[in-house]
Amino acid sequence: MTASAGSPQRQDGDGASALIVLHAANNYSGPRFADQQLAESLAKIHPVLYVDPATSIVSRRRHPELRSSYQEPKLRTIAPNLARLSPTALPGMERPGMAAVTRALTARAIRRTLRRLDVQRIALIETSPLGSVMGMCGESLHVYWAQDDYVGLAQLLGFSERRVAEGEHRLLQHADVVIAANPQVAERLSRSHHQVELIPYGADAEAFGQAGSAAPPDDVRLSRPIAGFMGHIGERIDLPLLTSVADTGCSLLLIGPRHPRFDVSALGNLLARSNVQWVGPKQFDALPSYLGSIDVGLIPYDHSAFNEGSFPLKALEYLAAGLGVVATDLPGVRWLNSPDIVIEDQPAPFALAVRKALEAPGGDQVRERRRSFARQHTWEARAQEFSRVVWEPLMTPESS
Repeated sequence: MTASAGSPQRQDGDGASALIVLHAANNYSGPRFADQQLAESLAKIHPVLYVDPATSIVSRRRHPELRSSYQEPKLRTIAPNLARLSPTALPGMERPGMAAVTRALTARAIRRTLRRLDVQRIALIETSPLGSVMGMCGESLHVYWAQDDYVGLAQLLGFSERRVAEGEHRLLQHADVVIAANPQVAERLSRSHHQVELIPYGADAEAFGQAGSAAPPDDVRLSRPIAGFMGHIGERIDLPLLTSVADTGCSLLLIGPRHPRFDVSALGNLLARSNVQWVGPKQFDALPSYLGSIDVGLIPYDHSAFNEGSFPLKALEYLAAGLGVVATDLPGVRWLNSPDIVIEDQPAPFALAVRKALEAPGGDQVRERRRSFARQHTWEARAQEFSRVVWEPLMTPESS
């Protein structure tokens, strides 16, 4: 069946259609993570099919926020050059014995979609060592997008580290190219694969650049100046660092959801202070207004394997909002090499750096310098790098 009007399909010079298939780690309807933002930016220059992680009817009952995705057609166009596929799996898909069945069902749904769109050349970007469909969809180019240190993430989420390590090993054997979002992960994977490209995360600099002019949120009760953390509240955070900041008496604002495995009682003493407030999870569109209400952004992460192997996207979002940043010494932070990011690891120096940042003179020139830095690291810029690594090889004769 030929593609319908508006389908994400492009003709190359030989008349053959081509498509990038992003088998995402996150549901498109969920929080705006790297998957959604890259897909939207890539779709501005190439046709993209966004494939949600497969879910069963049981999973959708447990997560009501996913139900609307499956009340719509499984395949639908959501933007020019961007379509979305939501595969269905059988109940019990989380059990190791069902993993192969889920992979087969997902791959079949992708193949049917490609036939419907009449696509001849496909670049498959795989994002997870678990549930990979690489090599099962008739793709011409196999790409592994290593967004994080997945073995470290397995420990954080309670997954089997052995299964994740074995899954990543299979991806490395099959992939034509590996894209790593973190310099430490890129270095590690380069020992096992001949072509590893470092392409860190980008930021929505335009959205966060509106922080200064956004209407202030009505639920922030703290007095300025305010030090703020935006992100998941969980085990990644070095709580002594936040406690040390609160000990100085400055206002501390926490913005974000609780990680499901995190015991929130660990925050009890911190949240009991009058100069500390946690406003909970917020929609992406509301985040600029919250960053407009703080005066310095914090990245108080510990040195777990996952943190060492992740990319601090929030650093770019803070800078895009015109904020200075105080962060712990992580490889991704070092890679950014921004003069507006102060690095400290111990509680007392971290708190002192925050205090100095809150007291430092600002002004339009300083804020614009930070925003200008963030504009060099947008998702549009990252999409151009993905195009070089993914689309150009796909369109060469050797890939046909």
